[in-house]
Amino acid sequence: MNEPSPGLYVHVPFCKSKCNYCGFYSSTGLEAIDDWLGSLREEAALNSVEFETFGTLYIGGGTPSLLSERRFAKMVEYLRSVYRFLPGAEITIEVNPDDITPNKLKSYKETGVNRISLGVQSLNDRQLSFLGRRHRSADALRALDVIHESGFSNVGVDLIYGFEGQSASSWKKTLSSILEFMPEHISCYLMSIEPCTRFGGMVSDGLIKETGEDLQVELYIDTSEILSSAGYIHYEVSNFSLGDEFVSRHNSKYWRHVDYLGLGPSAHSFLKPRRWWNVRSVDDYCRMLGDGKKPLGGQEVLSDRQLENESILLGMRTREGVDIEQLRNRPEWERILESLERGSLAEVVGGRLIPTLKGYLFADSLPLLFMD
Repeated sequence: MNEPSPGLYVHVPFCKSKCNYCGFYSSTGLEAIDDWLGSLREEAALNSVEFETFGTLYIGGGTPSLLSERRFAKMVEYLRSVYRFLPGAEITIEVNPDDITPNKLKSYKETGVNRISLGVQSLNDRQLSFLGRRHRSADALRALDVIHESGFSNVGVDLIYGFEGQSASSWKKTLSSILEFMPEHISCYLMSIEPCTRFGGMVSDGLIKETGEDLQVELYIDTSEILSSAGYIHYEVSNFSLGDEFVSRHNSKYWRHVDYLGLGPSAHSFLKPRRWWNVRSVDDYCRMLGDGKKPLGGQEVLSDRQLENESILLGMRTREGVDIEQLRNRPEWERILESLERGSLAEVVGGRLIPTLKGYLFADSLPLLFMD
């Protein structure tokens, strides 16, 4: 699971419609899919010098399951012709419930996909409509059945909670229904409203309110306790797995500061000490690659200290925590460590500082205590 090999992320930037909460870049201009595919091939080739071998492939979006079986197969076939994937590489695709068919799942298997990430978000139809999702609860339950019948043995489910109109009881009902399927992985994301989203505009206009902090804390603790009681490992702030073998190997690369390459509009890449990101436009992406240029939107070169800081920030989001040796050159590190232990926010286990469930609630702020 602790692989040093880089991960490859492919951003499929197309959706039939935009969800109200989504801040990721996507386009509803489906007529540009073939142009994007051609440009993706160009971008993959341009990066084949710096990146050659990958341990994981994650195809996200957007909505990757919008792609036809033929287009999807040709995309993966080309990636395999340019890059080498290690034996047993984890290959994930994000899918929408209403895109799932037995034929599509068969096609995924034939191309080497061995992990499905299903965007359920809620099993309450009123809430799904509020979120702007295009599927309903019956579609999600049917998709889980079809995926199970297709023989996939590594299935993840994405859920969202902590938004206006959702009660603690309705959230627990969604969790209970999902647990009837016991997917190998569950991601539970606490709603965070970004200004660039439709919800962000609705908050500004006073049409909706963000959930209060007390309810967010209650829901977060309840979620962890319910899933832990069902046998899941709470291995990252928002992620749970049925054992170490089902931890997301690709996402773990981000948290462990392993190098990764991102292809597609708005995708990010990291090759120590440099990070860069692509333009957030399908048109600009295709135009720049058509001119033989990388579709660079921006970049930064991190100092050794910045890399250390990021490693601490990322590590404190996971049950692996941070190696105490990383903290010894920080001002007053022993006093801070003792304070965290005293407040039951973290504990020292095997030479590592590990956040507790209470500590996960402050995952973004705890590491700042060790910063200069």
